Amino acid sequence: MSSAPGTEGRVAEAPDAGVVDPDYPVTPVPAHARKSFFSVAVVLLGFTVFTPTMLAGAALGPAFTFGDLLLVIAIGSLVLGTYVAVMGWIGARTGLTTVVMARYTLGTRGAKLASLLLGGTQIGWYGVVVGTIGDLTAEALGWQSYGARAAVMIVTSALMCATAYWGYRGMYWVSLVSTPLILVLAFWVLARSLQEVGGFGGLAGIEPTTSMAIAVAVTTVVGTFVSAGTQAPNWTRFARRGSHAVWACVIGFFVGNGLMVFFGAVGALTFGEGDFVLVLYQLGLVGWGLVLLFGNLWKSNADTAYAFGVAGAELFDRPSKAPFVIGGSVIATLLALTGVQNHLVDYLVLLGTFIPPLGGVIIGDFLARWRRGIPADHRPPALRWSNIAAYAVAAALAWLSGELGVGIPPVIGILVAVALSMGLARMSSDRRPAGLSA
Repeated sequence: MSSAPGTEGRVAEAPDAGVVDPDYPVTPVPAHARKSFFSVAVVLLGFTVFTPTMLAGAALGPAFTFGDLLLVIAIGSLVLGTYVAVMGWIGARTGLTTVVMARYTLGTRGAKLASLLLGGTQIGWYGVVVGTIGDLTAEALGWQSYGARAAVMIVTSALMCATAYWGYRGMYWVSLVSTPLILVLAFWVLARSLQEVGGFGGLAGIEPTTSMAIAVAVTTVVGTFVSAGTQAPNWTRFARRGSHAVWACVIGFFVGNGLMVFFGAVGALTFGEGDFVLVLYQLGLVGWGLVLLFGNLWKSNADTAYAFGVAGAELFDRPSKAPFVIGGSVIATLLALTGVQNHLVDYLVLLGTFIPPLGGVIIGDFLARWRRGIPADHRPPALRWSNIAAYAVAAALAWLSGELGVGIPPVIGILVAVALSMGLARMSSDRRPAGLSA
């Protein structure tokens, strides 16, 4: 899957003179701005080492034997990692964000749907995380007043917004400093958890107390980050080679996300609590719990703000993400102050069914039409109805599979979208636009 040296497979680069934002939110990332493999891997690992993911593991832990639990996490992580790796590879090959790639897939007007869907959900999730920080901090310190919780939300949101405003560099440095500390804390809590049950042998001897279908369990693992993973090109577009993007996605979404699900499952089995922040609270280590809480959610929510910033830049066709990072953060903070974290999670999980088919359409369209590159003189139509229809059918089937309990909804949505978009592109008269070599 490695891309060839040079610009093969990429959109022709625009002159730097027209670029306002150094993160290139609506233009390809030029060669001189590309980052090392280590840099991209650090950012993606920092994105997925996310303590709320542990709650998914907490739901799985009591439902399976230890061996079956490991199998479910491995299968789910493999599905998630493969999907995101392909998306990340395309991001590196084109140098474009997910929402800008959608212009070539859905058309310039159709891409607005992608920007609204991806940007809107990320604003909602940002609000959920900010609200969660306020609530958990108040719980740890015994604060009862709304004003204290609100102050924590506003201050932490400002830090996250500033990091995203700084762009890729800000997210890199926050991830580089906080991710190792968070992983050390998480592995320490894992070791402490194993002491409670006599090691891995004792863990293997715990019998399930609940039940869950394998398909539902795998869907739970895939669903933890499949929506956010659809936006992996926002960061992998900085990779120098497609292979760098692929391995960075594997590290972040297969290893990092899989570990967080595993940690949550072990916490639920040993302490009855999947979130290691709350486990640290139970152990009386409130200070370290707050370090894990702030360090973890700060870097992940900065990535979220960055995502809705570039989505806003595409939506309004602006060369800078900055006003949209600030505006989205303000809206999300207001949502948090109204208690959105208590109401929006189910809504966001539902949207997890509808976002993956968008990535599937982008993948199928790229493989069918753009593998040799997007010519500089190509202008997408306003609406590419074939791909819009492919997305609609795939999303509907993903939703239906969830309602009927048949199959794995995100996987069905992705596979149907890839197959339909590739098939329709091969039947289309413009499958190879002018300027592409044979």
